[in-house]
Amino acid sequence: MTENSQTSLERYDRQMRFGPLGEEGQRRLAASSVLVCGCGALGSVLANTLARAGVGHLRIVDRDFLETNNLQRQVLYDESDVAAGLPKAVAAANKLRKINSDITIEEVVADVDHSNIRGLMDGVDMVLDGTDNFETRYLINDASLKWGIPWVYGGCMGAEGKTMTIIPGKTPCLRCLFAEAPAPGTTATCDSAGILAPIINVIASLQANEAIKILSGNEQAINPVLTVFELWENRILQIKLDSLGDRSTCPACSGREFPWLTGDRGSHSAVLCGRNAVQLSFPDRSSLRLDELAKKLQDVGDVSHNPFLLRLVVGEFRLTVFPDGRAIIGGTEDIAEARTLYARYIGN
Repeated sequence: MTENSQTSLERYDRQMRFGPLGEEGQRRLAASSVLVCGCGALGSVLANTLARAGVGHLRIVDRDFLETNNLQRQVLYDESDVAAGLPKAVAAANKLRKINSDITIEEVVADVDHSNIRGLMDGVDMVLDGTDNFETRYLINDASLKWGIPWVYGGCMGAEGKTMTIIPGKTPCLRCLFAEAPAPGTTATCDSAGILAPIINVIASLQANEAIKILSGNEQAINPVLTVFELWENRILQIKLDSLGDRSTCPACSGREFPWLTGDRGSHSAVLCGRNAVQLSFPDRSSLRLDELAKKLQDVGDVSHNPFLLRLVVGEFRLTVFPDGRAIIGGTEDIAEARTLYARYIGN
């Protein structure tokens, strides 16, 4: 052990004093790599916790930018980040580098889909779910099973949250639990149910703790149940996953069918929860020059841009465009109207 490595471990002294982890577990954390998929409410708590715990490499991917209403529950950010017009992944990486300069932080501003998930998961030891939709979770589940990478599911709405740890070949997967994604309109949304910040911290803390167990070499200590917390009425439910039955009937675990990974399932448009906004993605589109686009639009409406995104405000609509051609159209939840606005101002 070198003097420098010993010094770097000192910041984790209290963590290493926890017997099941110890110095060996801490060294394993330092050598590990994690993909945090989504860096909003759950993801910001996850990234913050793992950075402070000493996970050596964090790859943070998020498609969105910051707004003031995020600050109620997204713990990595502050008002200056909102004012700077930063994407969440960039703002998160900036903050995390100030928290722990000994680890590597890699930010990716992108929408996770079947075309880029292989690259995003390349070299990581596990994936943590900070997403806000089942479509991406099924994609992560497919990728996890195909490439043998553990992941931890987490989701929150209102005062309730759920989490489950998935280790390919050893535990049931997401499709064992939910054979199909909920149909549109059948579940609550951020608009209808709202969200309380404490449930975010509870679920993300459980997710991060499961990650620390696995990454430190203590996989046997994971909690092999679906855990449900309802904080307002103080209810806790744990469902044993062996009650799901024989995994041989699961089309993903046993059948090795991965329709989200192949692109046979999933879309390139999404209504964003609680945002009155639609995201449009164009995987085959060439990159945009935001500075040139800003000049083109300067007489159309109120335009601002930085290296990460361009914003155009026209009447009641707010278009946020990213270099990869992806856009978030605020002011509507109608996908057809959003596509019309994109074509009108950005181009086909």
